[in-house]
Amino acid sequence: MRRGPVSAAAMQARVVVEDQTFHSRHCSADEYDAFLAGCGNGKGFVQQRRSHRKLFVDAWPNLEEWLHAPLAKRVGRIDGHTRRSLLNPPSYWARTYLYYLALSGHLRIDYDWLLAVGDLCIHDVVRHMRIDLGVEMLAREGAALGLRLTTSDSAMRWTLGRLAMHHGKRSADQLGDADVDGLLSAIRKFGERSDLADYWGSVERYGVVSKSWITMVSQLRLVLYHRGQAHEVPRKIMPSYAVPASQPEMVAVIDLWLQRRAPALRPATVYHHALTARRFLQHLGSVAPEVQTFAAVKHDHIVSWMDSMATELSPKTGRPLTTRSQRERVIRLAQFFKDAEDWAWPGIPRWPLVAKRDLPRVPECIPRYIPRADLERLMVVVRLLDDPFQRAAFLVARWSGARRSEIQRLTTDCLDTYPDGTARLRLPVGKTARERLVPLHEEAADALNAVLAIRADVADRDLPDERTGELVRFVFVRHGKLMSVRHLFENPLKHLCNAAGLVDSNGRRTITMHRFRHTLGTELAERGAKLHTIMSVLGHESPRMSMIYCRISDAEVLRDYRSVLEPGALIAGAGAEAIRSGDLGSDAIDWLRTNFLKTELELGHCLRLPSEGPCECDLYLNCSRFVTTPSYGPRLRERHRLELSLADDARVRSWPREVERHCAIARRIEGLLSDLGETLE
Repeated sequence: MRRGPVSAAAMQARVVVEDQTFHSRHCSADEYDAFLAGCGNGKGFVQQRRSHRKLFVDAWPNLEEWLHAPLAKRVGRIDGHTRRSLLNPPSYWARTYLYYLALSGHLRIDYDWLLAVGDLCIHDVVRHMRIDLGVEMLAREGAALGLRLTTSDSAMRWTLGRLAMHHGKRSADQLGDADVDGLLSAIRKFGERSDLADYWGSVERYGVVSKSWITMVSQLRLVLYHRGQAHEVPRKIMPSYAVPASQPEMVAVIDLWLQRRAPALRPATVYHHALTARRFLQHLGSVAPEVQTFAAVKHDHIVSWMDSMATELSPKTGRPLTTRSQRERVIRLAQFFKDAEDWAWPGIPRWPLVAKRDLPRVPECIPRYIPRADLERLMVVVRLLDDPFQRAAFLVARWSGARRSEIQRLTTDCLDTYPDGTARLRLPVGKTARERLVPLHEEAADALNAVLAIRADVADRDLPDERTGELVRFVFVRHGKLMSVRHLFENPLKHLCNAAGLVDSNGRRTITMHRFRHTLGTELAERGAKLHTIMSVLGHESPRMSMIYCRISDAEVLRDYRSVLEPGALIAGAGAEAIRSGDLGSDAIDWLRTNFLKTELELGHCLRLPSEGPCECDLYLNCSRFVTTPSYGPRLRERHRLELSLADDARVRSWPREVERHCAIARRIEGLLSDLGETLE
C-alpha cells in the first residue's frame, strides 16, 4: 500500500482525542512550596516564585478562564515589549508555576501558547520534579541512526517537553503518529494567524523558526518509527506547493478524482495531477471568473490555457516551459475529463474538450549519450567523491543503465553473481512495473559492496517500498530515511560537472543523469548487442524504444560518409564522376553531410537533392545520381546471383523480355564491381 505525503487535514484527524472530562485547576500553596523547597535554591528565589504564583492566582482564580483568554494576554507580552512594559505581568512572571502545573497533571496547555512563548525553560522544572520524559534515551537512539547526538538531544528536548505540557506527563513508549501529527499541524496552523508578527516579529522570521521546529518533529518521528511506535514513514517534510483556486465546487471534484486515483498512482504522480488541475483553475479564475463548474468549461478555455503556457516561465529554471512540459500538463487535464466522463459524474461535459490534435508536438530526438572524452573526465571526478553512497549510485548509473528511482530503491539483497562470477544486479520494480536482472561492471559492484558493508552495521527498521508496499531494507538509507534523488544525484552532479569543466557559457551543467542511461544503450548498440539484450538491460517495454539505439551510430555514419565523399575514395556508379570532378556544390555537400543516412539504398547511395524534386526512375543502378562503395560489395554479389537465377527462371517460362532485363542488371552489377576492383566471387 503506497503512502503519500500526509495532508494537514489528515494530521488533524489523527490527533490524540482530548479528554473532555479533564478540568484545569490550581495546586495548593503548600504543594508548590514543597516543590520550590526541593529545588535547592536560596530563600530569595523561593520567595520570588511564591509571590509570582500568588499574583497569578489572584488575577486568574479560574484556570479555565485563563485558557480561553486572548493569547497575547496569556503570553504576557508581545514582540518589542520589554520586561518593564509587559502586557500582562502575572501571566508572564508565572511561567515556572505554569510549567509545574502542566507537568504535575493540574493543567494542559494549548499549542498556541507553547509556540508563542518560544523559549520554554521547562527542563530545569522536569529535573527538579525528577521526571523522565525519555529525552536521553530517544536522543541516544537517534544518534544510533546516524544523527548527531547534540542535534538529536535538542530535538527530543524541544518536542518531548511540549508534548508533555500539552498532553500531560506520559512515558516515551506511549508516543505515536497522532502525537507527531498533532504537533506538526499546530505548527502550520499557528503560521496562519493574523497576529503572528506580534509574537515573532514577522512572518518571514516565523518561517525560518518553524522550519527548524518541523525538522525536530521529523527527527522524533524517525526515532519512533524505528522503535515500532510510529507507522508513518519518516521523510523530509516540506510545505506543499499550494496554488490558490477560487472555484470551490471544481476544487471538490478534483479532490474526489485524486482520492479515487491515488491507490493506483505514485505519490509524486498524484502531486503533479493536483498541481496541474489547480493551475488550470487559476487560469480560469483570471480569464473567465464566471466559470464556477466544469459544466461551463469550453474547448476555448483549454486553448487559452495552452496559449498562456507558451509564455509561462518554469518556477525551477526560470526559462520558458518546454514543449514536453506543456504537453504533459494538457494530458493530465485530459485524463481528468476522461475519467470523470467514464464514471458518469454529473456536471462534466459529455464531449471531449481536449483532442489529440490540440497537443503540442514533441520533437523526436536521438539519445543524448555522453561523448567519450566528456565521460572519461566526468568519471575521474566521480571516483573521487567522498560520500560512498553517492559514489556507488553514480557508478551503478554508469554501468547498469538503471533509472535514478530504480537505483535509489535498491535493496540490500540486490547483488549476487552469475555462474561465471560476473556481478548481477537486481533492479526493483520501476517504470515498467517489473523487476529485472542486469550484469554489473566490477567497478560498480565493488562500490556497491562497500555501501552494503556500511549498511550491515546499522540496525534500523525496514521501510515500505512505494511501488510494492512491502517492507524492505534499502541500500541508500541515511539517518533512518531513504535518501532523496536530489541528495544522491542532482546536488553532487552540479559539483562534478563544475570540477570536470562540463558547463556551458552560462555556468549550467551540460550532463544530466539520464544521459548515463543513453550512453550505455548507445555503447551496447555500437558493440553489436542484440535488440532483445538492449531491451532487457534498459527495461524497455517495446522494441521501438530500443530501436533508437540500434540505428547507425554517429561513428558509422561518418565512416560511410567519408567512404563516398572523401577525396580519393574508391567509388563506382554514374554519380561517381560528379563527385570526382567537383560538380557537387557546397550547398549539396552540406545537405549530404547532414542527411547522408537518408540517402542509403539497397546497394549504395542516391545523391539526388531535395531541390531536384522526387525521383521518377526505378532503374537506380543506371541513374546519374547513384554511387556505391566497396562496403556494398557483398550485397552487389548477392544481387548479381539473384538476377542470374531470375534470368534462368524466365528462360524456363519463355519470357524473353524478362530474361533481357535481368541479364542487363547483372551486367551492370558486374561493371560496378569491376570499377570498385571487386570480383564476382
